[in-house]
Amino acid sequence: MGHSGKPVSLVLKLVMPFAVTVLIVAAIFGTMRWSTKQTDIAAIARQKQLVELVVSKLRANVAHDQESATVWDDAVKAVTGTIDKEWIDANLGSWTHTYFRHDGAFVVRSDGEPIFSFLIDEPDEGAAYKDVQPQAAPLIAKLQERLARGDKTGITDQVLSIGESDLTTVHGHPAILSVKPIVSDSGKVEQVPGTEVLHIAVRYLDGNFLTMLEREYLFQNMRFAWSAKDADELSSSALVGTSGPIGYLTWTPFEPGAGVRATLEPVLALSAFVLLGGVSALSAIIWRRSMKLAESQAKLSHLAHHDTLTGLPNRATFNQRLKSALGAAASNRVSVLFLDLDRFKYVNDTLGHAVGDKVIMQVASRLQEIVGDAMVARLGGDEFTVLLEGVSAPDIKEICGKLIAAVREPFDIAGQPVLIGLSIGVAMTDKDRPDGADLTRRADIALYHAKSAGRNQFAIFGTHMDAVIQARADLERDLRVAVESRTQIEVHYQPVYSALEQRITSVEALARWRHPTRGMIPPDVFITVAEEIGLIERLGKTIVEEACRTAKQWHEVSLSVNASAIELRSPAYPLQIAALLHRLEFDPSRLEIEITESALTDDTGQCEKNIGAMREMGIRFALDDFGTGFSSFGRLQSLDVDRIKIDRCFISGFGKPGGSEAIVEAIIGLARAKGLKTTAEGIETAEQNLLLRKLGCDEMQGFLLSKPLTGEAVSSLLAMSETSDIGRNGISSPPVR
Repeated sequence: MGHSGKPVSLVLKLVMPFAVTVLIVAAIFGTMRWSTKQTDIAAIARQKQLVELVVSKLRANVAHDQESATVWDDAVKAVTGTIDKEWIDANLGSWTHTYFRHDGAFVVRSDGEPIFSFLIDEPDEGAAYKDVQPQAAPLIAKLQERLARGDKTGITDQVLSIGESDLTTVHGHPAILSVKPIVSDSGKVEQVPGTEVLHIAVRYLDGNFLTMLEREYLFQNMRFAWSAKDADELSSSALVGTSGPIGYLTWTPFEPGAGVRATLEPVLALSAFVLLGGVSALSAIIWRRSMKLAESQAKLSHLAHHDTLTGLPNRATFNQRLKSALGAAASNRVSVLFLDLDRFKYVNDTLGHAVGDKVIMQVASRLQEIVGDAMVARLGGDEFTVLLEGVSAPDIKEICGKLIAAVREPFDIAGQPVLIGLSIGVAMTDKDRPDGADLTRRADIALYHAKSAGRNQFAIFGTHMDAVIQARADLERDLRVAVESRTQIEVHYQPVYSALEQRITSVEALARWRHPTRGMIPPDVFITVAEEIGLIERLGKTIVEEACRTAKQWHEVSLSVNASAIELRSPAYPLQIAALLHRLEFDPSRLEIEITESALTDDTGQCEKNIGAMREMGIRFALDDFGTGFSSFGRLQSLDVDRIKIDRCFISGFGKPGGSEAIVEAIIGLARAKGLKTTAEGIETAEQNLLLRKLGCDEMQGFLLSKPLTGEAVSSLLAMSETSDIGRNGISSPPVR
C-alpha cells in the first residue's frame, strides 16, 4: 500500500499537464472561434450600413440632378405653349442619361398626360410612360397637393424646389423614381400652384449601379434579388419603398474572421507544444482584427461626413461647423469663402474625368496648405468652401490672393501641365449676425460678382451685390434682344499679315456688342452667356453672315471666323454654312474656320464629320490658341487642320528669363513638317515681329500690326496699302470706329 501512491503521482504528473494543455488549447480555440465570428458579424453589418448609405445618397443626388434643368425659366417656356421636343430631349431628356446616368426622363402635364418620354431600354415612348405611370401617379398626386397649398418644406439654398421620390419597380428594374416641378428660377414666369408641368427621373438600381458598388466599395458578386428567398440573409439589404420591400441587394459577404480561422486551425495542433507562443500569436491576431474593425467603422463614419474623393469635409459637415461658429460669441468674426474653379469643365471635357479627379485632389491639398487649420470643405464638382473664424478683413484679402495664386500654378498630371483658375466670393459677419444659410448665400452672390469681373479674382459681399443676380438676368434678356433684332451686334476685323511681305493676307472676324446704355460689352462676357442660354448658334450665324457679306469686297483677302464647340457639334452646321456661302456667292476657299482643341473632344464623332464635310467644300480650318491648356505635339498628329495659331502667351515670353523662343521654334518646325501654316498672335513689339520672321512663322497678328477695325476701316487700310507702305510695315493703322 505504501507504494500505491507512486503510480497515482506519476499519472497525475503526466495527465495533469496534458489535461491542462488540452484545456488551454480548447479555451484558445473557443476564444478564436468566437472573436472571429464577431469580426465577421461586424464586417457584414458595416457592409449593410454602407449599401443603405449609398442608396440614400443616390436618391438625394437624383433629385438634386433634376434641379439643374427643372428650375429654369427656359424649361418652363419649353414645356408650355408650343412644345419643343428637341429642346426638351436635349435639356430634360436623354441629356440626363448622358450627364447624370439617369435611365429615364419624363415630362408630364398637370393632368397626367405625357409631353415627353425617354426610357433607356424602351424606345417606344407610349410604352415607356405606361411602365412608369402607375408608380409615378401617387407621387405626382402628393406633389401637386403640396404645390397647390404652397408647401415649401425642405427648400434650402441647395434644394431649390420641393419634390417626391420613392423606391419602386420600373420596366422590370428596381429603381429610384423622383418627381420635381418645372418652375421658374427668376420668378418672372407666372405659374398657377399645383398646375406646374412635372419632370420624372428614373435611376435603375441594378446593372451599372451594381458594377459601381463592386468597383468603388469592393463588394463581391453584387446582384439584385426580387425575393427574400433568393437573397443571402447575412449579406443582403432590402430596398424598401412606400409600398414595402421591392427587392434585395445581395453580395458575397466580406468575412475576415473566416480567413483567420482557416489559417489558424491547423496551427492549433502545435499549440499544445508551443502554448505561450500560440497564446501570444492569437492575442496579436485578435488585436489586429479588432483594430481593422474599428478602422472600418471609422471609415464608415468618415464617409458620411467627408467627400470621398478628397477626404475634405462635405456640405453637411461644413454647415454644422458653420452653425457652431455662428453660435459662438458675437465678437468672433465668421467668414465664408465660396470657391469655384475656372476652366475646370474644359479639363474634364478635354482630358477626361480621371484627370479631372486628380486635379481636384491636388487643388484640395493646395487649399488646405494655404489656410492651415481652418476648415476647407468640398461641396461637390469644382466647388469648395473655406470657413474662417476670428480673421480680419485685410488678412482675408491676403488669404484670397494666396489661394488664387496657388491654384493658378500649373498642375502636373502624368507630365501634362494643366492650367485652371480660381474665383472666390467672400461673406463676413459684421454688425449683423446672419444665419448659416444667409451667410453662404451672400458668399455665393459675391462669387458670381467675382466671375463677372473677369475670373481669377475675389469679391467681398456688399449690400449692392444683391442686384448682381438681377443684373445677370437683365444681361441675358438684353442679349436675346440684341441677337433677335440684329441691331447691336457688330463685327470688327483684325488683319493678319504675311511674315515675309508684311502685307494683309486675311482678316479675323471678331464679335462686338454695342449695348444701347452700357456701351461695348467684352466678348468674353457675352459669348459665355450666349453659350449658357442657348443663343450661340444664332449669334454665330449672324456673325458669319455679316463677315462674309463685308469681306466679299476684299477679293485678295481671306476671312477667318471662330466657331464654338456647340456649333461644331450640331449636325445642321455644315448645311447652314453651305447655304449661306451659296446665297452670298462667297468663295468657300476664302473662308477659314478657327476652332479650339476642346471642340474636337466629341464622343459622338459629329465634329469630325462636320469638319470633313466642310473641308470637301473647300473651307479651311485653323487650330486656335495652340500651346495653351492641353494641345500637344502628339495631339497635332491627328488634327485635320490647315493652320495653327500660336498663342500670345508664348510670344509675350520672348526675351525673358526662361523664354519660350525654343518652344515656338519647335511648333513652327513641326507644323512645317506636317505641311501646316503658322500664325503668331499677340505681336506687340518690333523685336517679336523680327524674331518670328527669322524662325519661319508664316503670318503675324497683333496690335503692333493692327488692332481690330470696322469693315470701312479695313477697306481704307487695303486701299492705302496698294499705294503706300502704310499697313505694310506693321506700325500704323486707321483708328477703330
